Amino acid sequence: MTSLLIAGYFAQSRWRRLRSRAAIDRLQERYVRRQFRFLRRHSPYFATLPRVGSRADLGKLPVMDKESMMANFNRLNTVGLDRDRALEIAVAAERSRDFSPMYRGVSVGLSSGTSGHRGLFIVSDRERCAWAGAVLARFLPSLSGQRIAFFLRANNNLYETVNSRVIQFRFFDVYRPMAEHIAALGSYRPTVVVAPPSVLSVLADAVVAGELRLHPARVISVAEVLTSFDERRFREVFGQEVIFQAYQCTEGFLGYTCPFGSMHLNEDICYFEKEFVDDSRFVPIITDFRRRSQPIVRYRLNDVLTLAADQVCGCGQATTVVAKIAGREDDVFSFPAVGGDGRVSVFPDMVERCFLYVPGVSEFRVERHSDDRLVVFVAPLVGEVLD
Repeated sequence: MTSLLIAGYFAQSRWRRLRSRAAIDRLQERYVRRQFRFLRRHSPYFATLPRVGSRADLGKLPVMDKESMMANFNRLNTVGLDRDRALEIAVAAERSRDFSPMYRGVSVGLSSGTSGHRGLFIVSDRERCAWAGAVLARFLPSLSGQRIAFFLRANNNLYETVNSRVIQFRFFDVYRPMAEHIAALGSYRPTVVVAPPSVLSVLADAVVAGELRLHPARVISVAEVLTSFDERRFREVFGQEVIFQAYQCTEGFLGYTCPFGSMHLNEDICYFEKEFVDDSRFVPIITDFRRRSQPIVRYRLNDVLTLAADQVCGCGQATTVVAKIAGREDDVFSFPAVGGDGRVSVFPDMVERCFLYVPGVSEFRVERHSDDRLVVFVAPLVGEVLD
């Protein structure tokens, strides 16, 4: 049954074409009606809120974040889970590094977000299948013979869902020494590498140093912001035309890079409200059409996205194109404006641009200590000496 569900979601995501904004609007309206009929019946939290019959009605509902999600967890979830018990299971899994235990047939995990509040996410069997089908459809170069190396903080039943006779999946725990992983990668010979940019950087160093032979068909960046600097380096070292990005968090699978190099929002999975911070940058507020065990409705993220100037992509999809994930709200600097009239926001991608064409730089960090003091840390590329 699981394989059939994954195949169905795979086909839906792989071959459905949303070629116009009107088609996207129709699909979303249908999904909103269906989702809120379910939530009205099964979530005590939503049963007491105003009825939602269209996207326009979403404005009647409160905006949610991690803190309010946790505060309302018991009334919000539709599978009768207790927050404290779910947290016990999730914390025990983190400590033991065994992520197989479930709670009433539901996967439980801790959020690793940056908001400062410990988060909890739960995912049902059907939701795991929907996730696996969508991710495989968006990223697999072909349908067989794939060996996927997945580097993340925590394994989960969610990720193990992708294992099958034609697709091998291996989880690499980032808490283990990277030297062990580099040795294992050499024998595993992955066709797809999925990892945060910080891990990809270590792998790139190993390739350059001759310690690792790695020739994947596809490299997918996850979990952290991929800077233009790192993207260019990864393309060169791993021999890729495109470094794919999975825009994903515990709240859902939100976006992906298509073969043409454009990042599309998954508007067939989520509705994105845009809280603009300037003409092109916005903070997304998401409503997920598929998450039912733990509904994600008007959930405000901590990300700042930049809209692409050109919304037409050669892949043919009319879904919103994002130029980049500009960074986290927590990473935005604020300085007094010239002339003393208010303050000016400096986004992470602006800081990144300062280092983009500086030769020999591998990594950098910029800390704001006060309005008139920045501290800059720079690490050189392997074999380079910075002046």
